Amino acid sequence: MALDDLDHPDALAVLAKAPTPEQGKALSATQIVAALRRGGRKRNIDRRATEIRDALRLPQLAAAPLLTDAFGVSVAALVPVIASIGKQITLVEARLIERFEAHPDAELLLSLPGLGHVLGAWVLAELGDAPSRYGDARARRNYAGAPPVTRQSGTSKIVSARLARNSRLFDALWQWAFCALSASPGARAYYDAHNPGPHTSKTARRKLANKLVGILHGCLTHRTAYDEQLAWANWTDQDDLAA
Repeated sequence: MALDDLDHPDALAVLAKAPTPEQGKALSATQIVAALRRGGRKRNIDRRATEIRDALRLPQLAAAPLLTDAFGVSVAALVPVIASIGKQITLVEARLIERFEAHPDAELLLSLPGLGHVLGAWVLAELGDAPSRYGDARARRNYAGAPPVTRQSGTSKIVSARLARNSRLFDALWQWAFCALSASPGARAYYDAHNPGPHTSKTARRKLANKLVGILHGCLTHRTAYDEQLAWANWTDQDDLAA
């Protein structure tokens, strides 16, 4: 694709200049360079312009002219709206970062792998910051909904996902577990150990999220920053393997 992220400044700049496929094909590299500069690009402009020009000129399935024109009108109208929303999101994110960094727990959360300012603020907001809210790591995990629910009757045993949970917090932890995979060798090893087959990735990711909540609880309780070696020193314990 010529423009992978349609809300990216490059994409918006080109679509503002050429909202239909035929108009895109007609763009020269010079015109695309000018559009990218207007969109705010500062580096690799010529190379990016050539990539976009070549991609726009590749053979594409064509729609009826009237339909293409109608969609072109819609694109031309939406581009400035999306650009304006993008600017507002940037402003909100800047204020969020400013407020989050002022919080006494921010430094501890940011020390954990996979947590940036936005995701860290999300996790903090959903978990709350009252020091005595959770008696132990298990209570914090249960509120997050990361541990499974086990139902047993006689010889029958069923392990299922916990439905009574803070869904917004669980979504944040789900994203955190994904981000931690590339930020922490320990998290990656833990995930791989719990993902032995083709249908276990979701379970492994949930278990990693559960483990990360426990690590976070320890950091907050002891007021100490994350330590990679310490955090994953005993991850092969049976409690972890069954989480």
